Amino acid sequence: MSVKDFPLPDLGEGLTEGEILKWLVAEGDVIELNQPIVEVETAKAAVEIPAKWAGRVAKIHYPEGTVVNVGDPIISIDTGGGSGTVAATEPAANAEGEGGLIGEVKADGRTAVLVGYGPKTVTAKRRARTGAPAGPAGTAPSGTAPAGVKPASAEQATGAAFGSGAVVPGTPVASAPAAASTPVAAAPVAASSGSVLAKPPVRKMARDLGVDLSTLVGSGPQGSITRDDVQAAVNGVSAAPAVTVARGERETRIPVKGVRKLTAANMVASAFSAPHVTEFLTVDITRGMKALDRLREQRDWRDVRVSPLLLVAKAVLLGIKRYPMINSSWTDEDIIVKNYVNLGVAAATDRGLIVPNIKDAETLSLRELADGMTDLVTVAKSGKTPPAAMTGGTFTITNVGVFGVDTGTPILPPGEAAILAFGAVREQPWVHKGKIKARQVTTLGLSFDHRIIDGELGSKFLRDVGAFLTDPEAALLAWG
Repeated sequence: MSVKDFPLPDLGEGLTEGEILKWLVAEGDVIELNQPIVEVETAKAAVEIPAKWAGRVAKIHYPEGTVVNVGDPIISIDTGGGSGTVAATEPAANAEGEGGLIGEVKADGRTAVLVGYGPKTVTAKRRARTGAPAGPAGTAPSGTAPAGVKPASAEQATGAAFGSGAVVPGTPVASAPAAASTPVAAAPVAASSGSVLAKPPVRKMARDLGVDLSTLVGSGPQGSITRDDVQAAVNGVSAAPAVTVARGERETRIPVKGVRKLTAANMVASAFSAPHVTEFLTVDITRGMKALDRLREQRDWRDVRVSPLLLVAKAVLLGIKRYPMINSSWTDEDIIVKNYVNLGVAAATDRGLIVPNIKDAETLSLRELADGMTDLVTVAKSGKTPPAAMTGGTFTITNVGVFGVDTGTPILPPGEAAILAFGAVREQPWVHKGKIKARQVTTLGLSFDHRIIDGELGSKFLRDVGAFLTDPEAALLAWG
């Protein structure tokens, strides 16, 4: 017998702890190299961690819901030849040099990776679930996602509270290596009841909303419960965490951890370190909305998600090109003007508010920008946004209009000089060509760091963003 302790790895960007959301294996299970064994939530994202060795699970050191420090052993794996089954898996482990460290490239060219952030070349083996039939009827292939999970629209997913920008982790740092490949979803796993199938994010959503999964009928593969099933159970109630208060209780305590904890720390750090100024501009964007309608009618755009937020993003990118100081950051020694734009878009998810960004957005065509925003939102809603996508942002947009809010005073993300709030688009009476007419109107709110951006610069940038939204075709001809 050769038992090895597997510590919680450093998941990057200086993280020091993680919460164990779900064990994907149990003591006594035979596991393979790179098989997903546990889902862990950090302050930035939820990730699945693969096994470093093949063997048998000897001990699980912490239950679900425990916050564990990086470096603490979380599972012990018997890699010895204690049984024929374990021994049969050893050649695969030996071929990989015991799997190697995460990110290490082995002699045969394979790379040890976090599940969902790179190649997956083995099929995970799980114990037969209690109460579930063995074989295809009781399990789903790894990498499949429950049917019926529909990505929210860009308008719905990118709405954010005024403090949205503050959730960008940390102060300005170099971007982490870009995540490779498309996130791989784990197979549905058993929920509170052995006969109920649901993925970990779905189970967490159900816990937050107070929904008993055992009372639901799943619409996913093999009857698995999906997000839509949980949402239907609460009759359209928002997915914001709900708190169940037992009868007689006068107070409820909610642990401050994960995304919420980092959000709070960054908001406080930003609010009390950068002198904020906010300006507002109300504009008639009727022509802009008509331009979007014409864009949707184009043959190459018929299957593309097009929203007013796309126009706002393009307006911001052109505005930054005209006024580069908007895209900068402050240090005690220098003002660092970025010659690239990592455009952050605040996204509301089941785990809280995050701000992933589109790298080098200034180099993208309008179609590429639309596709990038769609991908950003889809990945964010799946809970698989990699930490690298949430660092290095240079300018952020928060779409508060999806909540029916006219505008607000957003807090700057740490390390950024400005953030734009995009309010609701409403039909309002407006003086147009000397007459009062019904027009599509919105209000923009620009918060900026007054150490870098003075009132003149902030006002000119906001004016030009508004001018683009008012008549994007004319602006493109004049500025493009």
